[in-house]
Amino acid sequence: MYTLLIKENLAAAAEILKKGGLVAVPTETVYGLAANAFDAAAVQRIYEVKGRPEYKPISLLISGVEDIGRLSADAPDEARALGERFWPGPLTMVLNRNSSVPDIVTAGGNTVGLRCPDHPLTLELIRISGLPLAAPSANPSGFESPKDFQKVMEYFDGKIECAVDGGRCSVGSESTILDMTVRPFRILRQGSLPKYELIKLLGEGKIQ
Repeated sequence: MYTLLIKENLAAAAEILKKGGLVAVPTETVYGLAANAFDAAAVQRIYEVKGRPEYKPISLLISGVEDIGRLSADAPDEARALGERFWPGPLTMVLNRNSSVPDIVTAGGNTVGLRCPDHPLTLELIRISGLPLAAPSANPSGFESPKDFQKVMEYFDGKIECAVDGGRCSVGSESTILDMTVRPFRILRQGSLPKYELIKLLGEGKIQ
């Protein structure tokens, strides 16, 4: 594995992703272990390297609200409103998937989690590659999610192709996951974005 320290090298990381490689990437919450979301074989490697059970779906990192329609079907209007308010940021929205998302990403389910990370290097990498990134946390299953680059190296040095050093994560706790395929919407994981902020935007009674 080699390290990319500066923005000018992100083109090399993008090429690794396009060729099926794995790249550890920084976000504001924790580091993620990323692969091209459209490459089922690359996503399979995430499960293998992490020791992640294959019944657990993987959320996707995207560049913003413009990618919602690219990956989901029948997204409610509230999804765009939430994205415009809280992205980039620690909110993962679970939406109905469309046919472009491989089964392995969703563990065979009909939904996909989407998030726009608040880190300039990873956002630029998504933009340069033109790809959504399948990216669970960059830790072996059962171990602590890494909040700095050194921990990523400790876990995966020599096991993946590349890692982007983005410094220490500014938030350091996982995103809030909101299921938007049901009414009222349901919080599946309370993370660093508080429920009251979501209610403030959507209104009372929209979230259980």
